[in-house]
Amino acid sequence: MNPGSKILLGHFCMIVFQKAMERASPDENLKVRVLNLIDSITFSVFQYTTRGLFECDKLTYTAQVTFQILLMGKEINALELDFLLRYPAQTRVTSPVEFLSNYSWGGIKALSSMEEFRNLDRDIEGSAKRWKKFVESECPEKEKFPQEWKNKSALQRLCIMRAIRPDRMTYAVRDFVEEKLGSKYVVGRPLDFATSFEESGPATPMFFILSPGVDPLKDVEKQGKKLGYTFNNRNFHNVSLGQGQEVVAEQALDLAAKEGHWVILQNIHLVAKWLSSLEKKLEQHSESSHQDFRVFISAEPAPSPDSHIIPQGILENSIKITNEAPTGMHANLHKALDNFTQDTLEMCTRENEFKSILFVLCYFHAVVAERRKFGPQGWNRSYPFNTGDLTISVNVLYNYLEASSKVPYDDLRYLFGEIMYGGHITDDWDRRLCKTYLEEFIKPEMLEGELFLAPGFPLPGSMDYNGYHQYIDDSLPPESPYLYGLHPNAEIGFLTQTSEKLFRIVLEMQPRDSSMGEGGVVTKEETVKALLDEMLEKLIDEFNIAELMAKVEERTPYVVVAFQECERMNILTSEIKRSLKELDLGLKGELTMTSDMENLQNALFLDTVPESWIKKAYPSTASLGMWFADLLTRIKELETWTGDFSLPSAVWLAGFFNPQSFLTAIMQSTARKNEWPLDKMTLQCDVTKKNREDFASPPREGAYVYGLFMEGARWDAQAGIITDARLKELTPAMPVIFIKAIPADKQDTRSVYPCPVYKTRQRGPTYVWTFNLKTRENPSKWVLAGVALLLQI
Repeated sequence: MNPGSKILLGHFCMIVFQKAMERASPDENLKVRVLNLIDSITFSVFQYTTRGLFECDKLTYTAQVTFQILLMGKEINALELDFLLRYPAQTRVTSPVEFLSNYSWGGIKALSSMEEFRNLDRDIEGSAKRWKKFVESECPEKEKFPQEWKNKSALQRLCIMRAIRPDRMTYAVRDFVEEKLGSKYVVGRPLDFATSFEESGPATPMFFILSPGVDPLKDVEKQGKKLGYTFNNRNFHNVSLGQGQEVVAEQALDLAAKEGHWVILQNIHLVAKWLSSLEKKLEQHSESSHQDFRVFISAEPAPSPDSHIIPQGILENSIKITNEAPTGMHANLHKALDNFTQDTLEMCTRENEFKSILFVLCYFHAVVAERRKFGPQGWNRSYPFNTGDLTISVNVLYNYLEASSKVPYDDLRYLFGEIMYGGHITDDWDRRLCKTYLEEFIKPEMLEGELFLAPGFPLPGSMDYNGYHQYIDDSLPPESPYLYGLHPNAEIGFLTQTSEKLFRIVLEMQPRDSSMGEGGVVTKEETVKALLDEMLEKLIDEFNIAELMAKVEERTPYVVVAFQECERMNILTSEIKRSLKELDLGLKGELTMTSDMENLQNALFLDTVPESWIKKAYPSTASLGMWFADLLTRIKELETWTGDFSLPSAVWLAGFFNPQSFLTAIMQSTARKNEWPLDKMTLQCDVTKKNREDFASPPREGAYVYGLFMEGARWDAQAGIITDARLKELTPAMPVIFIKAIPADKQDTRSVYPCPVYKTRQRGPTYVWTFNLKTRENPSKWVLAGVALLLQI
C-alpha cells in the first residue's frame, strides 16, 4: 500500500475514534470517564467493522473481540479458552450414558483431567437422570446446569456445553457475549443507511458488498432524492462497469469531484485491470475536491480468499456495508411471489392451472434456494439459482398452457428440472433431487386440492395476488427442515458444523507466538514438539511390498487391492515422517525454517491435517488428533489383512484409500469364478441383522462390510427397511452389510431406494457407490430427506 493510502487510513481511523469520544457519556469521576471512553470506542469500532461483515461472519468477529478483551483483563483462563476452541477430545472412549455420543464423552474425559472440572465424568454418570434431562432440553444454554456445575464461570459452562450439545454453541456464545459485553453487541439491528452516510466524505467512499437478490443502490437513490441529487438534476452519475465503461467512469469522477456531484460505480469486480487506476483516481480526488463530492461503489465478494482483486487502499478508506437477502422459507416465498403482480395472475386463459403451478414454482424456487443452508445434505454443490430462473419458467408455463389442451406435466417438469434450474446443476444426485421435487409438486393431484407442499401446508386454491401473500402469512408453518422435506436432525447437523467452523476460525485468529496470556498454556513450539515426537514414535516401518509379494501364491482381485492399499499407505506415511523429521531439525535450529515447515507447524498447533499430507491421503473432515488415530487403525487393519492375505470375516470399508477398488474386486472375483461378463454385473446389497463381532468367517462369495453410517434416516434392523431417524441421532451406525455380485438383469429394483454412498459428510466428490436399500415408503421421501450412507462421520 502506498504512503498516501496509509495517511488516509490513519485519518479515517481518527474520525471513528474522535466520534466515539464525542459520544461517550461525560463524568466528573476520572475512572468512570475512562471506562465510558473505552466502552464508546470499543462499540464504535465494533459497529464500524460489523456493518461490513456478512451475517455468517459477525458472530466469529464478536466472539474474537470478546475473548481478547477478557484475556487482556485477565478475566478468563487461557487454558479453558484453549479447550473451548481446540476441543482436544480423548479418542477411543465409549460413552457410559446413552444420551451422550462417544465423541461428546471424549470431550468430557478431557475436561475431567483439568483441575476445575475434576469429577465431571463421575457426576454425569452418577446423576445420569438429571444430566439427561438437561442435555435433551430444547435450549440447554438457557437452563441451569445440574449440581454444583451451575456455579461454574460462564467460560467453564461454555466448555461443558461444547462437549454435550455442540449444536447449541452459536446460541451459547451469543449469550456469553451478551453476559460479558452487554446486549448491544448481539442485537442484530442494522444501521440505517442515513446514519452510515453521515460518516462518508470526499475521501471516504461507501463500498457495498453485494449479495444475490439485493439492490443496495435503492438506498443511495432515496438518500439522494432527499438531498437533491437525482439523475434528472444531472448531479447524480450512475456507471455500470464491465462493458468498457472505464473511461466514462473516470470522466464522471473528475466532473463530480469538481462540481460536488455523486457517482455510483457498479460492479467494479468486473474490471480487475482498471482497479489500480481507480485507486489512484480516488486518492487524487480525496484532497482537493468539492466537499459535497461522494462516491458509492459496489462489488461482489471474492469466491475465495486468494482471489481478492479489490485494492487494499480502496477497501481501507471506504465505509463497507453488506446488504443480505432475508433468510428462511417465509421471507423467500414472499420474495419469489414479489416477482409477479395481479396482472401476471390474470394473463393466462387457463387461469386456475396457471395460478396453481405459478404458486408451486414460487415454493419450489424458495426451497431450492434456501436448502443450501443445510450444507452437503441440502445440495452436494452450491448453485447460483436466481430470480431469472423463476421468471423464465413462468413465461414457459404461460406459453405451454396457452398452446395445449391438457396440462403437459411431463414437458413442464422436464423444462424446469433439466433446463431452467437443471442448467445450473452439475451433480447427478442433485439433479435427481431437483427432479424429485418437481415430480412431487407438479402433478394432476395439484388441481384436485390434494397436494401438500410441506406437512401442514396445502397448495392454496385460486386467489388474487394479495390473497396469496396473506395465505403465506396465515398458513405457512414455522421455519423447520420439514418445509424442505428434511428431518429435524438436518438442522442439528448444520448448527453443529456452523459451531465447529466458528471455533476453528477463532482458534486460527489467536496469537501464536507465545502462550495464550496467563493460565499456563504451553508455547506453540512445545506443543508442536510434543506432538511431533509422539507421532514419529507411533508410526511403524513401511510395508515391504517385495516381501509381501513373495508370500502370495495367486494374485486374486482382493490381493491386488491389498497391494495397492499398502503402496498408497507407504506414500502417505513416508511423507508424514519426512516432513516431521524436517520440522524437528528446523525447531532445533539445525535447518532454516521454510514456508512449508511453518505451514506444517501451524497445522500441528491448530490440530488440522497438514496440506502436504492431505494431498497423499484420503478425504476426511476429522481434526488432526482424530485423523491420526484413524490412520493408525487403518495401518493395523492392513497389517492384519496382509498377514496371510485371507479376506477378513468382515471388511472395514472406510479403511480403504479407494473403497471402489474393493467393491469392484467383489465383482471381478465372482465373474472369474462363474465365467460371467464383468460389464453385465452389478452389486447386490443385503443389510444383515448382525454386528461385526457376530461373524467368524467371510461368505463363500462376496464380502461382509461394516463401518457405514446413515445420514437423513436410520435402518430398522428388525423390519429390514429404511425408516425415520430418531431425534438427535444424526448418523446411526448400520449393521453389517452383505455385498455380493449378481447379473444385472437379476437385480430387484422394486421397493428400493438407490442410496448414494460417500466417504465423508462433505459428500459431492467423495461419492463411492450406490447401494439399493429396501423401503416401504415412496423412495422420493428419502431423496428429499437427503438420505445417504457415509463411511466416516
